[in-house]
Amino acid sequence: MAVFRRLLLAALCAGLVAGVVAALAHQLGTVPLILEAETYEKPAAPAGQAGQAHEHAAAAEWEPENGFERAAYTLVADLLTGIGFALLVSAGLALRGGDAGWHDGLFWGLAGFAAFTLAPGIGLPPELPGSEAGPLLARQAWWVATAAATAGGLALLAFTRSPVYAVMATALIVLPHVFGAPQADAHNGAHTGTAPEALARQFAAAATLVSFLFWCALGAATGYFYQRFRRHPG
Repeated sequence: MAVFRRLLLAALCAGLVAGVVAALAHQLGTVPLILEAETYEKPAAPAGQAGQAHEHAAAAEWEPENGFERAAYTLVADLLTGIGFALLVSAGLALRGGDAGWHDGLFWGLAGFAAFTLAPGIGLPPELPGSEAGPLLARQAWWVATAAATAGGLALLAFTRSPVYAVMATALIVLPHVFGAPQADAHNGAHTGTAPEALARQFAAAATLVSFLFWCALGAATGYFYQRFRRHPG
């Protein structure tokens, strides 16, 4: 029970730190690009139909208002994501055993970045609103399979020394990309979507950088709090 309490406290503290870092990075890096992309996704209606179009859009789907409301929802989502992933990292540190600090957690965070951002991003880079994409279920299945295969491959490389396991790890990491990510029907190498191609590339780079900052903060904070609560349970 004491071990579970320690893991939970470490994950909560680390998740809060990483969530705040991610929320700030989103506000500075990705949110302005999303707002700009939405101007291309929602063309202006004629003057006489503007009010009616706004009512129909509001009835069709709800979305948070720009400004404080949108920032608040982003913060809540980042905090929940941070706590969830911090639980995984702290559980990994506990299963590995031994002492751990922020530097050990940082390596786990970098591994998480590779598994959950870099590897899936090769086939499915972050997309702006209005971008053409493949079937949602197929993309979700490929993303989960790629993240799981990459995480499994990295675990084999980190915790085994056999050449056979190294070959298996490499195959696990490469296999999803050999299979290929599902793309939109119209995907032929050309840019598709309402936003300009340059904006889409800028968003993909910004989202990747935000994720890198998130995982570095998450890993280092989890290692730090895991060590602190291990040495000082009270």
